[in-house]
Amino acid sequence: MSRRLAIGIDIGGTKVAGGVVDESGIITHRTRRDTPHRSTSPAVVENTIVESVEELLSHVDRDDVVAVGIGAAGFVAEDRATVVFAPHLSWRNEPLRQALAHRIDLPITVDNDANAAAWAEASFGAAKGESHVVVITLGTGIGGALIIDGTVQRGRHGIAGEFGHMQIMPGGVRCECGNRGCWEQYASGNALVREARAMIEAGSPVVADLLARLGGDAAALTGPFITESARDGDPTARELLADIGKWLGIGLANLASAFDPGLFVIGGGVSAADEMLIGPAREAFRRQLPGRGYRPEARIVRAVLGSDAGLIGAAELARVGR
Repeated sequence: MSRRLAIGIDIGGTKVAGGVVDESGIITHRTRRDTPHRSTSPAVVENTIVESVEELLSHVDRDDVVAVGIGAAGFVAEDRATVVFAPHLSWRNEPLRQALAHRIDLPITVDNDANAAAWAEASFGAAKGESHVVVITLGTGIGGALIIDGTVQRGRHGIAGEFGHMQIMPGGVRCECGNRGCWEQYASGNALVREARAMIEAGSPVVADLLARLGGDAAALTGPFITESARDGDPTARELLADIGKWLGIGLANLASAFDPGLFVIGGGVSAADEMLIGPAREAFRRQLPGRGYRPEARIVRAVLGSDAGLIGAAELARVGR
């Protein structure tokens, strides 16, 4: 009996992760490659996708694989075939499904990576059984998705859920999308590292211990390093995460006003900081929520599928055709 497997490919700013996923959301085989640098042509990224799919197919009976789902970090059109704009990649109105179709002999679905991650959490993870859910993915930037009554809300043009590009600070930090003051410039992995480096460059003594842990090499600073240092009790690392959490909570309060969800699910690499990030986010959310004290509050929880959510969701969306 056929197993109805699907392949999911999650394309981020730094990595291309792939997996064979069964109907229970279990990854049976994996692959991972670095994302080609943004200055390269779209064809280089497409080559990486094809190589990943071929590698995964070599581990299973090809007749068991029914579809391939691509989760792309960018704006995906309503046709779920074209990447309109990818801030961290070189795609501009890229007909991705068409480019891959003659090289991959399986049905292909393209979706935003946050939509894919949200679908995974709704199908198998923290949002299972919830009717109104907003999922936020904190990584290099901020992705987002809205699911209502079992349907991903993609918007008229397919680009709904780009919450990271809400303007929360007019005239603020320049964003790669072209605007200033976008939410992801204050509550993402990039924002976390930028703030830490700014303190180092300013010669602030409060980052002396953090810099010492790096052997004096500020260029080696990363978001996971800051999280690890915070876990080890570094007060500056904890303060930096709390600041990111505050901005996260402010943005969530705005989204609560717009969508009134019952649940916010926080995923992506930065969510590994767990309560050091989400605790301050909850506090800021409660302070900023309009009508606070007189309205139901959405719960804010951490995603449970971790970095696998994007590829699991991409595979599941392709399998069920949603």
